[in-house]
Amino acid sequence: MRQTNVARLYEDHRERLQLSYVSGNLDAVLSVTEERIWPADLVGHLNLIHPTRLQVLGNAELAWARRQSREKVAHHLGDILSARPPAIILADGCELPAMVRSVCEGANVALFTTTHPAASVIDQLRLYLSRQLADKLSLHGVFMDVLGLGVFITGNSGAGKSELALELISRGHGLVADDIVEFSRIAPTVLEGRCPELLQDFIEVRGLGILNIRTIFGETACRRKMRLRLVCHLERRQPGQDDPSRLPVQQEGQDILGVRIPRVVLPVAAGRNLAVLLEAAVRSTILQLRGIDSTQDFIDRQARLLAGEQ
Repeated sequence: MRQTNVARLYEDHRERLQLSYVSGNLDAVLSVTEERIWPADLVGHLNLIHPTRLQVLGNAELAWARRQSREKVAHHLGDILSARPPAIILADGCELPAMVRSVCEGANVALFTTTHPAASVIDQLRLYLSRQLADKLSLHGVFMDVLGLGVFITGNSGAGKSELALELISRGHGLVADDIVEFSRIAPTVLEGRCPELLQDFIEVRGLGILNIRTIFGETACRRKMRLRLVCHLERRQPGQDDPSRLPVQQEGQDILGVRIPRVVLPVAAGRNLAVLLEAAVRSTILQLRGIDSTQDFIDRQARLLAGEQ
């Protein structure tokens, strides 16, 4: 079960959202207990249908409350607080109503105020929880920024992953992580890759040892995070092993945390310029993301030519 608590959320956003603590329990837990629940569902506007989420009130909710009887407002607040939401945040710089303070203190639910707009508070907390409570997985390989695309380079030990990464860095591309990459599913179809803190900026190259890329190549040679868009697998061909298809009709893919990522296989052999091949694979992937498929274009051209000859 992936979880965090109100105290940590408060510490991480106290200055950014100008949160002021009023009262209540800071140990309440925000957690993802079921696969169908997305972390962003754990926070939202005041909602009777989802009383267990972190509730955010603003001008709209207070304006509605002024048009209702005191008994009706107290009844709805009681229903929400009885479900033990992790916290209540009063946004938009609104003056804290005595009734809200009273029911929160009575239920021992954390209460905060902020001058930030309610919609902005919800957006920032949803993004925070999506990353904090995301599905995570650590994989062995090198993660690079190549032409603005996040590329995960994989392969057996000794295949030349770090050497290829060093060549790409020298060509102006950026390093995210070497050896271990931490992937998080921050949205249903979005994977974000980061480097463990211990390994940041470092790369190990056989014969050279450990190199500090930021020190050698400068600040622009490193990236803090990237969205994963392509897996590039380096493969040494074994005698008798079948060659990959030269004209694949369907693009190969790899499932990571339930997200299908396009995958290319680059055979490793003496004299092959893998950096150029990987850059070409990235450019081809960018075109495919824009709806341009070179392989399919060639097949269609050939089909039209054959049809014209009949």
